Parts: sequence; C-alpha cells; structure tokens
Amino acid sequence: MNKILVAENIHRSYQDGKRKLHVLKGIDLSLNKREVMIILGPSGSGKSTLLHILGTLDKPSKGEVLLDGTSVYKANDATSSKMRNERIGFVFQFYHLLPEFNTLENVMMPALIKNQPSKERAKELLAMVGLASRMDHKPSQLSGGEAQRVAIARALMNRPDVVLCDEPTGNLDKGNSEAIFELIKEINTKEGTSFIIVTHEQGYAKFCDNVKYLEEGVLKN
Repeated sequence: MNKILVAENIHRSYQDGKRKLHVLKGIDLSLNKREVMIILGPSGSGKSTLLHILGTLDKPSKGEVLLDGTSVYKANDATSSKMRNERIGFVFQFYHLLPEFNTLENVMMPALIKNQPSKERAKELLAMVGLASRMDHKPSQLSGGEAQRVAIARALMNRPDVVLCDEPTGNLDKGNSEAIFELIKEINTKEGTSFIIVTHEQGYAKFCDNVKYLEEGVLKN
C-alpha cells in the first residue's frame, strides 16, 4: 500500500447556540508515503480542524481516517493515544516547547512518554536541524526560527510515519519561513517522513509535491 494516510468523507459540525456550523463538508484526502502535501486556504476555512481530525486530536462528526490501513477512530482511547504518540508528529505555529526544559529535553519528550528515551536520537535530530550547539539552551534563549526547528526535531523523535504542520511559519519572517520549508523537504528526503502542511501562504507550494485548496469546508485540487 502506497498510501499512508487516508481520510474518507470527513464532516465536522459544531453547535453555536441555535446555529449549526458545518466546518468540513465531505473531505476526501490521500497522502502517499514519502509525500509532502500542502493545504492552502484562508483563515477560517477549516484547515486546523481538518489537521486535528487527521491527527486524532479531534473527532469527525462523520467519516473515517485510516493510518496505514488502520482506522484511527475505531480504536479505543489508549490505542489512539499510542498511535498518535508513536506514528504521528505535530508541529504548531506557536511551537509549544516546555519552558522549564532545555532544547535536548524538549526533543526527547515524545520518547520519554513511551518510556524509550534516546539521547543519541535527539542529538542526531538537533544536528540535522542545525542546532547541535544549542542543546543546553532553554526555549526563552532561542529565536523564533530556532524554536520551530526544535519543534520539528521533537516531532521526528519517534520516527513517525506522518508529521502534521499547522501554520509552521506563521510567526516567522520570509527568510526563516523558506528555511523551514527547505528543512522539511530535506527531512522528507533523508527520513522518508510524509508531511501535511496547512497554511494561508501560497508562496510555499513550490516546496511541496501535492497542492490542495480548502475553502468553505471543501477540499479542491
């Protein structure tokens, strides 16, 4: 099977008082192994909602998500959490690094959760993202671009099949943003990791294999 992540007929609705908001309207999506996909769309188009559903952080109102052929929503909560920690990585706009831990400890965190810490793996990842000399620094001592590189290294710690990136360059300038996309492409080549990136920045489509557009809850090629 060449497809690592498949979404079938994903709907997501919310009740807002007496109004029902239909955020996602029948999304079908297939991500191939070793592919970098970008989903473009304006603010409020449902990009983050879709990413959270793909990553098991939220449940669809209707539809199915398959990770390497296995349903992520038919599993119990413990199995779903294990799948999320071991097979899916996340990179967020605001980094979400733990301020009391240094860079190396932040990268190791997903492996600590599964009781398989590997300092060597974390060091290798920090070297890969160009931060070998910043291992002992706390997040407050890093620039925005450096913090996002740490977040990417952390997402790769457990060798996930897929990394989901939610506006990963939203807080960065153009130079740092392009460097992050180049880094993602390099990691994709070296580690074979698949990526889905959601952003409103259309200029970064050039770094990706597959470009899709999400508008008013509908996904288009």
